[in-house]
Amino acid sequence: MNKHNSTRRSFLVRAAVGAGAAAGSGLVPDIYAQTLGQPKQETGPAEQLHATAVRHGAFFNYEQAATVAAFTERLMPGAPGKPGATDAGVLNYIDLALAGAYSDLQDFYRSGLAQLDAYCRKNYNASFVQLDAGKQDAVIGALEQGKAAEFSWPGAAEFFGVVRTHTMEGMFADPIYGGNREFAGWRLVGFPGAQGNFTPGDLQNKQAFTREGVMGLQEQAKGPQRG
Repeated sequence: MNKHNSTRRSFLVRAAVGAGAAAGSGLVPDIYAQTLGQPKQETGPAEQLHATAVRHGAFFNYEQAATVAAFTERLMPGAPGKPGATDAGVLNYIDLALAGAYSDLQDFYRSGLAQLDAYCRKNYNASFVQLDAGKQDAVIGALEQGKAAEFSWPGAAEFFGVVRTHTMEGMFADPIYGGNREFAGWRLVGFPGAQGNFTPGDLQNKQAFTREGVMGLQEQAKGPQRG
């Protein structure tokens, strides 16, 4: 992981720790209750998402899902032993949220992703997903600084800010909302999650807490894993 990626990761992790790695309440979308028996997953790099992204169906189509997966992975890139946005299921979190609690942002995302595609094709003659990591970072930097003239509504910096916020939520919110898969974000910052059985020793312990967090509904729906 290069210095730029490390700096970005450190910023987001510090921000999550500052916020207490807390989950926002009331974010479970209505569609979630309808799909507990068919949990959605996405793994692997953005260019390999086709087979899994099309399962989402809550809001994103394949192209949108692939773009959001690539964008969020550049915001929170994975590294050996350090989960990134793809590992934590950030795409799944945003997809579910836009189908429910964040449904008022559906047009915001549609327009923002369309403008992102137009910007990339005009300046690089390729979609965002087709760009290498360096060019993707350059695009994200232009958005963050509000220098992408192709954006009208939402503005470039505004779109960047919302996606970054949702990336942090998908990394560090309670897994019940579809992200933070297998407590990847919580493990990253040493947050144990809600525990109903803290012992007096746990409360006095100053070391990193290693007990498993409370399993979210999406993981419970999978049931026992068969060999």
